[in-house]
Amino acid sequence: MKFYFKIIFILFILFAFNNQRIEAGEKNKELLKVDWSFKGIFGKFDRASLQRGYQVYSEVCASCHSMKLLSYRNLAEKGGPEFSKEQAKAIASNFELTDGPNSDGEMFTRSAKLSDKFVEPYQNIEEAKASNGGSYPPDMSVLVKARSGGANYIYSVLLGYDNPPSDVTIADGVYYNTYMIGNKIMMPNPLSEGLVEYNDGTKATKEQMAKDVVTFLAWAAEPHLEARHKIGFKAIIYLIILSILAYFSMKRLWSRVEPEV
Repeated sequence: MKFYFKIIFILFILFAFNNQRIEAGEKNKELLKVDWSFKGIFGKFDRASLQRGYQVYSEVCASCHSMKLLSYRNLAEKGGPEFSKEQAKAIASNFELTDGPNSDGEMFTRSAKLSDKFVEPYQNIEEAKASNGGSYPPDMSVLVKARSGGANYIYSVLLGYDNPPSDVTIADGVYYNTYMIGNKIMMPNPLSEGLVEYNDGTKATKEQMAKDVVTFLAWAAEPHLEARHKIGFKAIIYLIILSILAYFSMKRLWSRVEPEV
């Protein structure tokens, strides 16, 4: 029996050591830190930043990256960018999608409506790969939640493009990024100064655009975050009050018990 315990112990040590070695090998430069407005128990999304973030996504990212889980109506819902219903309708109408069949059995194109999902840039995965050198651009709906490091990781990668060191060889169609695991990425640098002309007049620096689009992606990944924070805060207050009442009830109850001499 002791022999089996020894084997299990040795395997556990080897597994733990191997994991540490893998993590150490994958560890890159420390991520850039941002004081995100949506972090913490009282965190809320910055509405202006969400609207600017959607603008960056639609003008820069949407040509390659889909957001399959979002509908145009979500842009007007409470807790999100909170565009007006008319603005959301106008945004949707800028996109065309294939629908049908009609009464003649034929497919047709029409302008998107509020109830439609975000129009995808490619018809299928094969087309997406063929258009991007064999690499499939990931869907951005839950990208912030799917990546270790979350919002800080996406922000860091967007600003992490640099020239490779002299001892690093980069193949054609691959780019050097100081925050990407392995430091190699197939997506070219998507941001440059003044790339977007913000509707609210905000200066479109690379840092500003990265922060805004990551804020938008964080909301897309967790659209009910503000409601969850409110419920969580109320639950904490309720538990505190309940604990106080329980304490005084127990104190009163035990006060009737005579101490042993």
